[in-house]
Amino acid sequence: MSKQSNPLIKNITFTTVLPLEIPSNTNSEGPKDEVIPPKDLSQITPTVVQPPQNENVEEKCDLFKGRWVPDLNGPLYTNWSCPTIPDYRNCIKFGRKDTDYMNWRWKPDECELPRFNTDTFLKIVKGKKLALIGDSLARNQMDSLLCLLSQGGTPEEIKGVEEPFRTFYFASHNFTLMVFWTKFLVASEERGNSTTSPVFNIHLDKIDLNWADKLPDLDYAIISASHWYIRKNYLYEGGKLIGCIYCDDPGVHDYGLPFALQKAFGTTLKYISECKDCRKGLLTLVRTFSPAHFEYGTWNTGGKCNRTSPITEEQVDIENTKYERELRDVQMKEFEIIKKTTKGKMFESLDITKAMIMRPDGHPGNSWKDRWTDGRNRTDCVHWCLPGPIDVWNDLLMAVLQKKNGSSRL
Repeated sequence: MSKQSNPLIKNITFTTVLPLEIPSNTNSEGPKDEVIPPKDLSQITPTVVQPPQNENVEEKCDLFKGRWVPDLNGPLYTNWSCPTIPDYRNCIKFGRKDTDYMNWRWKPDECELPRFNTDTFLKIVKGKKLALIGDSLARNQMDSLLCLLSQGGTPEEIKGVEEPFRTFYFASHNFTLMVFWTKFLVASEERGNSTTSPVFNIHLDKIDLNWADKLPDLDYAIISASHWYIRKNYLYEGGKLIGCIYCDDPGVHDYGLPFALQKAFGTTLKYISECKDCRKGLLTLVRTFSPAHFEYGTWNTGGKCNRTSPITEEQVDIENTKYERELRDVQMKEFEIIKKTTKGKMFESLDITKAMIMRPDGHPGNSWKDRWTDGRNRTDCVHWCLPGPIDVWNDLLMAVLQKKNGSSRL
């Protein structure tokens, strides 16, 4: 037996991760009431956009390595111009006063990332079906994409689709946008019946058919998962218990979160790679780990996320974010393996982890309405405000699709 403490539950001044559902036994500093001032941002200055001087810049540009720079243009939509923002992501409506977190853009080191363009995106996906497959952060990205696309017209929501799955149809381009909700990507069942922090049996070698059965109908699949793993869970292979995450049961080995996440992504990508009924042109994108930013505690011990500006890469606490980067690394490892070995299927990545580690200012905090607790809000430092930093996920998505479509202008 090996008992492993949760490195994402820490008593530090700046930490990330911890979904709202996770209990913690951490002793932390008492919460502070004042707005946490941003660190010195003197290194962040507006940049003048220069056209690429190297005609091969597109080939060498890493979209996911860069920095946040001020954007005087502001967001492409507002809380009033997007008709589909849910209350649990509508930070301005529910009390957030500062708006500077909206006025930044992601700048890759070797090129410019184009702003999202509704017409360009809809032309690429015309006649196609795209699904975001994952937990509530996949839903968060879909809500962002809906807002960006709704600036060109309000889509029709297809009725009869049971929550937490949702489907929207853009008749002008015969484009269907969906979200398939899944906790782990792989199969699971609840262990016991807890209303506070459920424990699950996770079958690392079996796919969750709730979403996988719908895969053959897709042209694009964006897969993601992580935050439901960050709790006490039990791991199974071949129908047999092999270990756990964050348990202290006698005789049960604690394999740790990275092990479980890597196994699950390996199973998922292998399943997609071997899908005989899937469309030949199916493009699968792996969206990497999205960090949370609790300070002065965790979600249930007074943790907050009151920062109002990004931090620079130099200001990132390397020691206290190593676990987030490790989770990203195991996801990318499985992505690289499948990309090299698959036959006929296409795989790409949305490697957002490094960029989002620098955005502690982008979460709802207490400025949201919890639809599950009659408005009694908990601090949300996991999900992202709309509009906000999460919109860059769809800037990057458009850039990746443009490149695959042969129309990139990076």
